[in-house]
Amino acid sequence: MSRVTLQTLETAPQEALPFLENAKKNSGFIPNLLAVLANAPAALETYVTVSGLNAKASLGLPEREVIQLIAATTHGCNFCVAGHTAVARNKAKLPEEVIEALRARGELPNERYEALATFTRAVIATRGNVSDAEYLAFKDAGFTEGQALEVILGVSLATLCNFANSFAHTPLNPELSAYRWEPEQA
Repeated sequence: MSRVTLQTLETAPQEALPFLENAKKNSGFIPNLLAVLANAPAALETYVTVSGLNAKASLGLPEREVIQLIAATTHGCNFCVAGHTAVARNKAKLPEEVIEALRARGELPNERYEALATFTRAVIATRGNVSDAEYLAFKDAGFTEGQALEVILGVSLATLCNFANSFAHTPLNPELSAYRWEPEQA
């Protein structure tokens, strides 16, 4: 059960309505993340705006989904892992073995994706203060200086979503139930 109100088109603050209407038009439903963020229209607008900017990054959708899944599994955000698994499979067309490795927090069977995942984990763990060796390994995998900053952009987007969902105890939409994820207990 959500800790905060899941806003609807009937209950959301006026400033949130265009964002919710657009989400429903594009997806056929309002993801509960957006229903949560609608309680703070500025947070919802930030999410939508930063998502749009992230989509303009030079990193492709598969790479951006690697970042999102690394952040979501690192932060333990069940909702975001499910949502980004759906995107990774259905839109980004990431290979199933890559998706499963991401969900299991394991080593990726693709060197480029593994370098991206390793760098993303380092960005999160060090709050951006990655070592020279971690940065060089990222660049040696063919990534650029700008793409290092795009990883940080992706992590910033994920942090908003992951933390909002963790705070709100956002329930999974039925449309995402096939992608359910629970972190392994240590």
